[in-house]
Amino acid sequence: MSQTIALVVAAGRGSRLGGDRPKQYMPLAGQPILRHGLRALAAHPGIDGVRAVIHPDDAQAYASAAAGLNVMAPVHGGASRQESVRYGLESLAADPPARVLIHDGARPFVDTATIDRVLSALATDPGAIPALPVADTLKRGTADGAIAETVQRAGLWRAQTPQGFRFADVLAAHRAAAGSADASDDAAVMEQAGHRIALVGGNPENVKVTTQDDLTRAERWLAGAAETRVGQGFDVHRFAETPGPVMLCGVAIDHEVGLAGHSDADVGLHVVVDALLGALGESDIGHHFPPSDPRWKGAESAQFVTRAREIAQARGARLVHVDVTLICERPKVGPHRARMAARIADLLQLPSTRVSVKATTTEGLGFTGRREGIAAQAAVTVQLPAER
Repeated sequence: MSQTIALVVAAGRGSRLGGDRPKQYMPLAGQPILRHGLRALAAHPGIDGVRAVIHPDDAQAYASAAAGLNVMAPVHGGASRQESVRYGLESLAADPPARVLIHDGARPFVDTATIDRVLSALATDPGAIPALPVADTLKRGTADGAIAETVQRAGLWRAQTPQGFRFADVLAAHRAAAGSADASDDAAVMEQAGHRIALVGGNPENVKVTTQDDLTRAERWLAGAAETRVGQGFDVHRFAETPGPVMLCGVAIDHEVGLAGHSDADVGLHVVVDALLGALGESDIGHHFPPSDPRWKGAESAQFVTRAREIAQARGARLVHVDVTLICERPKVGPHRARMAARIADLLQLPSTRVSVKATTTEGLGFTGRREGIAAQAAVTVQLPAER
């Protein structure tokens, strides 16, 4: 039996944010809002598994948002949030965990310390939620927009998620509440069942993205909190004795001979992979795709770029820019430069304006000047979430 499972509720439509998709799949710093929360929960050492509850129409969007993350298969939600949570809990009932955390998919900035406080409180209470004391003066309004009364703020708190509960208690409470009016959160369902729910300190940064203004503020916060890194790559491949074409930056170019290498010898893509892995501190291309492994013999280097991109996405990295320089006398790169940049952009899921491909020669000097091979170098800029 698992000790703690996190349920992420992401079946809503999020219409107040606008856009062409549910809000949990809207991009935030280049990644879906939902992915940020999934990644934080999956990385917490006190959580044994993470399961999302999604809308039946969102299977493809969810698969993209969760790609590369160590999460459980999702389950479908219901017509209301309360019903969706119950469906998520029922999916765990056959092998019940001791505790469950229930988190809103539109809260991307959940932090380790908040999760720790919720889990610690479950040692003595059947439920606990992170919350912040209300600091503003509260007014109750009339239907015509006037003040009806001032509400005393003493003892009032703003609830956040993840809300934590002993699994057996919260499952029973949700089963008992099935069919009743939709509660505003899971703590309310537990309150109705007579359980004591502890309040623990929340985090002002643990915001829920509901409107476009929320999303704009979240983008600004992430931009200020992000850590910018630059990785560089350098590689050389000699010309082979076999006929061409030459693969360069994912484009096949007619040439009398090809390049020698264990894979397709695409020196342009190899340096992109090395530069990206270097920016992430993830070793180099030879570590991830060793030439001694027969799986990579003759393999398309596009696979290596895709895998490096997935590693970056799993780390929450946002790719900012790619700059590639090819060093050779032949073949001529100029006529193919636009296609090369477009191919790299496609593999890295970047706008083509963020990819540069250049070419130069060594004025007849060295092995490239003697037309014995091609050298390449690349610089990749990424933004990583700062450690919180």
